[in-house]
Amino acid sequence: MAILSVNVNKIATLRNSRGGDVPNLVKVALDLERFGAQGITIHPRPDERHIKYQDARDLKKVVQTELNIEGNPIESFINLVDEVQPAQVTLVPDGPDALTSNAGWDTIKHKNFLTDIVKHFKDQGIRTSIFVDPVVSMIEGAAQTGVDRIELYTEDFARLYLQDKEKAIAPYIKAANKATELGIGINAGHDLSLENIKFFNEQLPDLIEVSIGHALIAESLYLGLENVVNMYKARLA
Repeated sequence: MAILSVNVNKIATLRNSRGGDVPNLVKVALDLERFGAQGITIHPRPDERHIKYQDARDLKKVVQTELNIEGNPIESFINLVDEVQPAQVTLVPDGPDALTSNAGWDTIKHKNFLTDIVKHFKDQGIRTSIFVDPVVSMIEGAAQTGVDRIELYTEDFARLYLQDKEKAIAPYIKAANKATELGIGINAGHDLSLENIKFFNEQLPDLIEVSIGHALIAESLYLGLENVVNMYKARLA
């Protein structure tokens, strides 16, 4: 059964919009775990426009499941991960001005850089994952870095799902099969939702973890966090 890690960036965005501490990010994370979430994901950016670096420190003290920190491995990010020691670090190649993640790594072009970063974190016992597009050559490149897992970038799947779900899932099946063949664990995330997650999970039997934030929080406005977390878990069973 794939596990659900909830990305709480949107909670931080809401909090920051008023300049206070409501909603309280730590309380939300603890509630999410109580409701059944099996991990908490954060994606701090250099300008701290949603998740602040201090949030990572605060969450590390209380998260009882798994803390996953995503981000571009610039110096400040590396230093933060070194300090916080999350269960997992996910390397994402987003620029400082990116609204959200919009592409996976070119694991061939950046092989040497990624290899060094992966080793740096794995030497500390932190599980490493590389954010990649569903392209077989990128999976093969990721394997050469020594990474533990990949995270498949699923925006294309979500965009095409309503038009032709078989076409939408095809490259992800190929990518996942290659990852399994090479002994790499499979995570996934970006624009997965209650509408498409069950089909995605059924088609990728080796899927280990999904990280979902924007859709889950938006759906929760209507359905409630506890209901939504358990609706996702039912679809991932």
